[in-house]
Amino acid sequence: MTTRRDFLTAAAGLALMPGGAALAADARFTIQGDDFLLDGKPLHIMAGEMHYPRIPRELWRDRLRKLKALGLNTLCTYVFWNAHERRKGIYDFSGNLDIVQWIRTAQEEGLWVLLRPGPYICGEWDSGGYPAWFLDDPDIRPRSLDPRYMLPSGDWLKRLGQEIAHLEIDRGGPILMTQVENEYGSYGNDLAYMRAVKDQVRAAGFAGTLYTVDGAAVIENGALPELFNGINFGTYDKAEKEFERFSRFKPTGPRMCTELWGGWFDHFGEMHASMPIPPLIDSLKWMLNQRISLSFYMVHGGTSYGFDAGANFDRNSQTYQPDISSYDYDAMLDEAGRPTPKFEAARTLFKNYLPADRFPTLPEPEKAIEIKRFRLTQSAPLTQLLGKLVTATAPQTLEQLGQPHGLVLYRHRTKSALSGTLSFDEVRDYAQVSVAGIPAGTLDRRYHETALDIAAKKGATIDVLVDTMGRINYGDRIGKDQKGLIGNVKLGETVLTGWDHYGLPLDDLSPLTFSKAHVDGPAFHRGTFEVTEAGYTFLDLRGWGKGYVWVNGHNLGRYWSVGPQHAVFVPAPWLKVGQNEVIVLDLHAGAERSLAGGKNQIWDRPGLVEA
Repeated sequence: MTTRRDFLTAAAGLALMPGGAALAADARFTIQGDDFLLDGKPLHIMAGEMHYPRIPRELWRDRLRKLKALGLNTLCTYVFWNAHERRKGIYDFSGNLDIVQWIRTAQEEGLWVLLRPGPYICGEWDSGGYPAWFLDDPDIRPRSLDPRYMLPSGDWLKRLGQEIAHLEIDRGGPILMTQVENEYGSYGNDLAYMRAVKDQVRAAGFAGTLYTVDGAAVIENGALPELFNGINFGTYDKAEKEFERFSRFKPTGPRMCTELWGGWFDHFGEMHASMPIPPLIDSLKWMLNQRISLSFYMVHGGTSYGFDAGANFDRNSQTYQPDISSYDYDAMLDEAGRPTPKFEAARTLFKNYLPADRFPTLPEPEKAIEIKRFRLTQSAPLTQLLGKLVTATAPQTLEQLGQPHGLVLYRHRTKSALSGTLSFDEVRDYAQVSVAGIPAGTLDRRYHETALDIAAKKGATIDVLVDTMGRINYGDRIGKDQKGLIGNVKLGETVLTGWDHYGLPLDDLSPLTFSKAHVDGPAFHRGTFEVTEAGYTFLDLRGWGKGYVWVNGHNLGRYWSVGPQHAVFVPAPWLKVGQNEVIVLDLHAGAERSLAGGKNQIWDRPGLVEA
């Protein structure tokens, strides 16, 4: 059993942190025997995962300093392909997507980096990071040697390499290792494919140490034994048992829990996930005593802004499970970046093992501000943003229309009077149906709803407004979750042909013209509120229906009355002292159009609804 003195002595002899460019330029990271070596000295990797698109750029340094204040020495980060290449061949590495600055900021704060470029990342992120534009055909086989997949994958990795390969440790950067694919053993077992991805990573210019991650139970399916292999597990799993499994696959070499799940994510319509602290501490104690490296997933989750939250699919119940926009994850730092009791418990434990200089002072906390309830007094109909008309015999998916996200209005004009059951092969993901402008009902994919009864006169319009939620990011349906109306639409046994399509990507709200006139049906509602000091808040959306929220032009993500999330986080950098503008798109009619700002997220919890 390792004692505190043994661990402190070993820690004192570990390689120094990357304090500056001069040290990093001379550093060399290798694996020898059972150790990671940095400049020839053992390195015990203690990492935490954070994601740059989920944290406003102005807060990156604050969050990284808090990661370091926990006693950690390494940042672990995914790279989000679909965020950087939303349109084919058009790349964005600016603003909140400036991954070079994200990695350099980590280095400036004395942190090493584990890079996870995928190209598949899971991450409760839309389609696991795959762009919508190359998955317009559900026959494409992601995560395989299908050239329709491998060619764009290779092109993306090469483009990414141009941005960040020079930040590997041997070239003066902080990147210790670069991951190949992501938990592939839970998906397939084609090691030829894995080696092809490895070759693409090398061809992209990543010359340093590569690694894979998998669950210990499926590691033979996905791990390349010639690389370093990490394992992922949760705090309810016994760490000792997981590493016993791992040792049967690879008895020698460094050991690392590359994702230690100390929290979990949430789906719409469920209770907020919460994981207790004691099992986490037990796992940490055992790994620290064995000097096993580790990475928290997540140390801070943040928020999946805009349209970026993903979804799961329960194979047993065949049920679609969309993720909420909050990525709080019940993590060490909450959605607003505040240390939680879990953070304090881990930090207290780490102080028994690590030198005192591993624990810098936490940054000054940001201020949480309250906003008195105010009315949104102006409205504009959703139809003001209808895109260019596209006609087709059968309904087209968003991907076929070249639209990455948002809503689509499908319209059919009847050629004769109709009455009966209107049915759809599939609705992805939430539809409002109206006939001649009169609401006829809603269809929710979570409940397998695909039909409703209607009656329409000759020449009447049947409108189907489809709101899309996250694409499935895990399991065998990755890449097969195209959005909109799927397949045929029937009235009884008759296929309805001839459809108009109007896209609503919601990327630009500037064409909206607001007024104080009452608006029926789906509409945008606008209001203003005053802020007298810098800080963050949570906008209370109880009483609203389903839609999206923008503050000062920033899309804060989805909300839905089904919970468990009933407020949206507004980070301090996106508020300004003085007047602020909020726009809420609500798909449901309702009399109450007001908001207030509070200091905390509002969760549904088992047996409790927080006030």
